[in-house]
Amino acid sequence: MLNIAALASGAGTNVSAILAAIRRKQLDARLALVLSNNPDAPVLKTAEEEGLAVWSREHKKFADRGAYDREMLAAIRKSGAETIVLAGYMRLLSPFLVRAFPGRILNVHPALLPSFPGMRGVGEALSSGARLTGATVHFVEETPDSGPIIIQAALPISSEDSENDLLRRIHALEHRIYPQALQWLAEGRLKIENRRTRLLPGKKFSGEAVSCGRDDLGAWLVSPGLEGF
Repeated sequence: MLNIAALASGAGTNVSAILAAIRRKQLDARLALVLSNNPDAPVLKTAEEEGLAVWSREHKKFADRGAYDREMLAAIRKSGAETIVLAGYMRLLSPFLVRAFPGRILNVHPALLPSFPGMRGVGEALSSGARLTGATVHFVEETPDSGPIIIQAALPISSEDSENDLLRRIHALEHRIYPQALQWLAEGRLKIENRRTRLLPGKKFSGEAVSCGRDDLGAWLVSPGLEGF
C-alpha cells in the first residue's frame, strides 16, 4: 500500500479523484496528509470533510523556499508518507526535497510533455494550432516537467475549443490516469531505464496495451492502456 502525501494549491480535483479510486478499491493507497501553501485552498476543506490530516502554511511568511520546504518535509516525514503526489501545486520543489524521495514524487501536467511545459500548457497548446494535446503523469526531477513519463492521455483540439473547455476535458482524463499511475507504482510495476519508464507485466495486461474511446467529453487515447480506470 502506498502512503501518500498530496500537495495542492487550489481545488485539488485530482486529490478527490485519488480518494474516489481508493474508496472503490481500485487504488491500494492511503492519503496520509494533504498539504497546501494556500490556507484558503478548497482542497483543505475537502480533506477535512473526509477526515484527513492537513498541513497548511502561507509560503510568503517564510524567509525563502528552502525554509518553507524544510518545514513541509518534516510534516511529510512525520505523517509516514513515502510517496508525494503533486496535484495542482503551484510552486517548484527545492532540490533537497526532490532528492529526499527519489522515484517517489509524481506530477500530472495538462499537456503532452515534452511539448508545452510550464504553467501555461493548456493555453499554449491551444494558441499554437496543435491538433492534439492531453495530460502527462511523470516522475518529478529537479528540472520542472522533465522527469520520466509514466502515462499519457491524448485528445483532439477542436477549432471551437476555449481554454476552459479544453482544460475541463483534460482534467477528466487526469482523473483517470493519475490513480492508474499510482496503482502501477503500488504494484511495483514501474521501472526507469535510460530515462524511459517501462511498465512491467501485471495480472490484467502485458503493459503494452493502448486504451481509446469516446464519451461525452469527446475522443481520447491513453498509453499505456488503462487497467480498469
